Amino acid sequence: MAKRRHPTSLRTSGEDIAFSRKAPDTPQTRSAAYRLAFADDEFMTSEDTRGVRFQLEYLKPEFRLREHGINSTVVLFGGARIPEPGKPAWAAKNEVQRRNLEAASRYYDEARKFAQLASQTSASMDYKEFVVTTGGGPGVMEAGNRGAADVGAPSIGLNIVLPHEQAPNLYVTPDLSFNFHYFATRKIHFLMRAKAVAVFPGGFGTLDEFFESLTLIQTGRMDRIPMLLFGKEFWTKVINLEALAEAGTISPDDPDLFTVVDTAEEGWDVVRQFYNLPSIGAALIRGD
Repeated sequence: MAKRRHPTSLRTSGEDIAFSRKAPDTPQTRSAAYRLAFADDEFMTSEDTRGVRFQLEYLKPEFRLREHGINSTVVLFGGARIPEPGKPAWAAKNEVQRRNLEAASRYYDEARKFAQLASQTSASMDYKEFVVTTGGGPGVMEAGNRGAADVGAPSIGLNIVLPHEQAPNLYVTPDLSFNFHYFATRKIHFLMRAKAVAVFPGGFGTLDEFFESLTLIQTGRMDRIPMLLFGKEFWTKVINLEALAEAGTISPDDPDLFTVVDTAEEGWDVVRQFYNLPSIGAALIRGD
């Protein structure tokens, strides 16, 4: 039942849903037309109410994040298929993929360490700033939420309904574990509070998130923030933005919008210097 925010003599919408279910069973009350609009699943999921669903998917996480007083985030993007070190590469389709994914497990460790560093800074700010945020799933996402949990910090998970790979990992703070239908509203919540974006090796989704963020900064639609690409060896093989600059399709200085790093310490130092943050003296807690 809906909670009353303020004392009122008017029934809440939740109370009216319960009340309407007690109506006499007649042809009229059984008709879909009689259902309260906001309690009518068929109506609320129809093509005509898509705009309303966009709004609801924006508002629900926004209200919850405001309730928790979260002002800014550190976002980790990266592959769902990268395993924890010592664990099998569940997504490998052949021996070559298995070897490569298991070798890439070092990025799981770096994402976990990076999230620990971000969360230690967040702790000094009452967990209002630099709160770790991931896509909420396995792989690099799990490593990010796990790193926050290692140091007792909250973290956000922005899951999306997919046919595979997208159940919330167990390290997301339950009260900050969200689920989306629309990629568009999910992307808004990834970036609207972001003070840094760390991109680890991944696939189409990771590339999409990286280029979306980069485009917003390049076009001035988003303030410039530290954009970190983890894994020089990986990214120099996968993308060649210098070739785009040579071709003239991007500006010569556009590759300067991001920084390629290899370790969590190196990456967090970029963030720390950008915002003039104090050094972190506490030892990292791995939580193994």
